[in-house]
Amino acid sequence: MYSLEERKGATFGPAPEPALQPLRTIRRRRQLHPFFFRMGPVALCITSVLLIGLMAVLYLSQVGQAVSANQALQNMRAEQTDLQRQNEDLVNIIAQEQSPEYIEQNAKKLGLVPADAKNVQVMETHNLKPIPKQDQTIQP
Repeated sequence: MYSLEERKGATFGPAPEPALQPLRTIRRRRQLHPFFFRMGPVALCITSVLLIGLMAVLYLSQVGQAVSANQALQNMRAEQTDLQRQNEDLVNIIAQEQSPEYIEQNAKKLGLVPADAKNVQVMETHNLKPIPKQDQTIQP
């Protein structure tokens, strides 16, 4: 084993020469630079124009999608308001047609008259089952 003093004095490998150190750092920097730093000005301009054009196309496609989505949303809202108006109209018609006055007027048009209590005959049957009532779900 080596002692600590022997290790401090020893160098591992050849010592770098002082004149070669700046050259090594320059080479390392050149290796780290991306490709477009080594391009000429014309190639760099063409690449920049192509990238800007690509970004413009992507932006315009996004804007087009947003516009079409907005139009679809407006169409759905217009359809919703139309359906709400139709629903209100139908509810009003049902309420009007269920009113006693409306029923009485239509009965008179058909030639029906109210029944006289003196002329009504009632029959009682003991073995007849009652008819079940149907639930009316539409209410005005």
